Amino acid sequence: MVNKILIVDDEPSITVPLKFLMEQNQFEVMVVHTGEDALAAIDHFVPDLVLLDVMLPTLDGFQVCQNLKSDPRHRTIKVVFLSAMTRDMDIAKGNTLAADAYITKPFANADVVRQVKDLLSG
Repeated sequence: MVNKILIVDDEPSITVPLKFLMEQNQFEVMVVHTGEDALAAIDHFVPDLVLLDVMLPTLDGFQVCQNLKSDPRHRTIKVVFLSAMTRDMDIAKGNTLAADAYITKPFANADVVRQVKDLLSG
């Protein structure tokens, strides 16, 4: 079974290479650009893992994560924040919301792939 990954980021400079990278690693990928679109996509795409930016139009990544983790249908979906917000306070907030990982931008593609594979194999 192929694992599904939802990429949620409003920057094409992030989403285009990430989508390519995840597809090269045999993942099925969907990309959306807003928090509201992420919640809608989760209901019909049902990803195994979400790569989630914090600063998004409409709902921010923290709100998306909170909605996801509080919904019994989706709480087992893994969430990895990819964010330019690097303050300890921001990372702690992500962890408090039960995110599975918090990777700061700029990031190494190899680190993202390793983290995704580790989370999905466990």
